[in-house]
Amino acid sequence: MTQNLTDFLTAQANKKYATQNGTTVHQLLRKVVFDKDTIIGDKNIITQIQNHPEIQPFFVSTARTEVAIAGYINGIFVSRRIDRLLINHKTKTIDFIDYKTDINKTEFIDKYKKQLFEYAQLLQSAYPGYKITGYILWIHDWQLNKTVAL
Repeated sequence: MTQNLTDFLTAQANKKYATQNGTTVHQLLRKVVFDKDTIIGDKNIITQIQNHPEIQPFFVSTARTEVAIAGYINGIFVSRRIDRLLINHKTKTIDFIDYKTDINKTEFIDKYKKQLFEYAQLLQSAYPGYKITGYILWIHDWQLNKTVAL
């Protein structure tokens, strides 16, 4: 009984930390911009992005942050918010990322894949004919993983 209670309390504390940390990181990432010679944002996050150049294109001034999107998927109304979105009308491509603060990348991966697939479906409805690619950006190690492509 004591071990179960200890495990439960530890899990609750970890969940609370992850939620608070996630909120803080999202707020900081929203303000980051890399544009030619101008770099704006939190120094630690900027350093991480500079150390992972594949991430940097998502932080240009034309990237949109916290993009609300809604529509119907299989007859059900769905409303979501995309962390970072890049639309290139010339190449008819859309790339987006969703930040995740989890340390264990496998624990919720099925849930996250479903989430990003919904984002892609909603984007495809709004931008027919565009190639859409979604990525998870794992904040704990700054790895970018392609998760969905339509």
